Amino acid sequence: MWGSRVSVSLWVATAWASWATVSTEAMSTRVDLSLPAEDAEKAELAWEVFATVEAQANEWREDSPIGRVNARAPQAVVVPEDVFALVQRGVELGALTGGAFDISWAALWGLWDFSTPGPVPDARECARRAAQVDYTRIELDPEQLTVRLPEGMKIGLGGLAKGHALDRAAAALRAAGVRDFALSAGGQVLASGEKDGRPWRVGVRDPRGAPDDYFALLDASNTSVSTSGDYERYFEHDGVRYHHILDPRTGLPARGLRSATVVSADATLADALATALMVLGRDEGLRLVAELKGTEAVVVDDHGRVFSTDGLQLTLAHAPLP
Repeated sequence: MWGSRVSVSLWVATAWASWATVSTEAMSTRVDLSLPAEDAEKAELAWEVFATVEAQANEWREDSPIGRVNARAPQAVVVPEDVFALVQRGVELGALTGGAFDISWAALWGLWDFSTPGPVPDARECARRAAQVDYTRIELDPEQLTVRLPEGMKIGLGGLAKGHALDRAAAALRAAGVRDFALSAGGQVLASGEKDGRPWRVGVRDPRGAPDDYFALLDASNTSVSTSGDYERYFEHDGVRYHHILDPRTGLPARGLRSATVVSADATLADALATALMVLGRDEGLRLVAELKGTEAVVVDDHGRVFSTDGLQLTLAHAPLP
């Protein structure tokens, strides 16, 4: 889904005269870019990337390549090379996470409505719809650049498209000579270089706190920080919180964690893994991240306890609210 997370933010105490922050709306969320003031006009390079990714990868647009793939299933559909590569990456991430991240989650569209307090879908309907979610059944032809879905399946790239846009936007800025900048979009930050001789400082939101309440801070340089949480889109029914991060294997909201934050130089990977960890839970999720070189994570479990991988340098501002 687009614009479903706003949980990681740049930690900015004061504005410096030599820096500029410019913003735009893209992919159903606000995108902020902080960079040296003399490079401010180069922000257009980043905005062009976001516009292109949104036009190509937005499953909600019927005229997008992904919209056509979904509408024409079970026919094979030719897609642009960049879109094919992103779908292929999504399938690879499905394999990496054992299906905890699955781009065919879109078969669950309409099952839940988090804009109202219920109703809770019938468990049998959840199971029936979840049976249509299976990334291994997506057929890719790298020679013809075609994507084919079984009838009844749909794919959605919202779980990795923002990270992909951040990666590409950062590459465009660096190619234009901008080395020090920070991009923030939909709960994810990509920090490049430094600000005033120091790494960028990124805050991680307390899952039960206010939007600007950060329970932890970390220094970030040439890396991306992405968080998924149970607090952006949810409702409570009979004392149970039902949130929008669904376990693609069951069609039900993931359980066990309030939030999961992933740190990686690969923004696309960080984007997808933050979602996957919410599904995998504390032990399995952190174990997976620990096996990935250059990737770290911190999670808050459903009791408000904080756990992280050994290599993460994290400053706790306060304990998360219970």
